[in-house]
Amino acid sequence: MIVTLVVACEIAFWVLLAAGLALRYGARRPRLGAAVLLCEPVLELVLLAVTAVDLKNGAEPDWKHGLAAVYIGFTAGLGHSTIKWADARVAHRFAGGPPPVRPPKYGKARAVHEWKTAGRWTVAAATALALLQAAVWYVGGDGDVSSLRSWQRTMLLVIGINLVIAASYTAFPRRAPGPGA
Repeated sequence: MIVTLVVACEIAFWVLLAAGLALRYGARRPRLGAAVLLCEPVLELVLLAVTAVDLKNGAEPDWKHGLAAVYIGFTAGLGHSTIKWADARVAHRFAGGPPPVRPPKYGKARAVHEWKTAGRWTVAAATALALLQAAVWYVGGDGDVSSLRSWQRTMLLVIGINLVIAASYTAFPRRAPGPGA
């Protein structure tokens, strides 16, 4: 049931995003569109509540509960930037807005962009880590929490990979091609 709910939340995320943007730009109802977009966090609250109830009712913590925590963390860390990304493109395509800003390709500006991206991914993974730890404490010593611990290790790996990528753009910045290249 938890996996089905995670999939339903992901589908609902994109449906709410499309509906909010359609209302904002297609129907020219920006406040109503914003209200629909503000419903996005409700999905995560429902998933969190259902997961907690499932664990409270004696379900053995497994990869599904970890997946729910990771989904919530990633939506918390990356959801806003995803909405901004989609909004900029829809505004440009359907409402005469400016073209979306492309990330810089070279030098310090690219390194700054990569650190901001790593920051978003780190927030996402850290949120998932906190939720996973809360689930471990919630279950207590009564259950096998090895699958939750496995997800925690994966989130630490996600943080590490993103920090290495950002650091590589700082230590070895890409240079713009020279004249005649």
